[in-house]
Amino acid sequence: MATLLPLTDVSRSSADVCCSPLVREPLGAEEAELLAATMKALADPARLRLLSIVAASEGAEACVCDLIEPVGLAQPTVSHHLKVLTAAGFLTRSKRGTWAYYALVPDALDRIAQVLTP
Repeated sequence: MATLLPLTDVSRSSADVCCSPLVREPLGAEEAELLAATMKALADPARLRLLSIVAASEGAEACVCDLIEPVGLAQPTVSHHLKVLTAAGFLTRSKRGTWAYYALVPDALDRIAQVLTP
């Protein structure tokens, strides 16, 4: 048996109350495009795992040699994902001998959180 929901009066006076004014400036079209491209870099399970591993590493830095095995991907694939995360501003890359080290950019994720936090 279906449960009936109570009806709500949606007269003009109550409709006027439902629309709250903005309390801050929303994203503009250009800013939304840039943020979408940045968030797209995070929209991959392997990239999220790599970012998480780097963030959990001592000093929020990890050698590429330590990132291959945990994600179970080939070295060129891992390097591609790290390149995408670096281009999006989440990681920095430094070369030490033959190895590349990736470090979490401080406050990189805060940019996204600020947009989504009231």
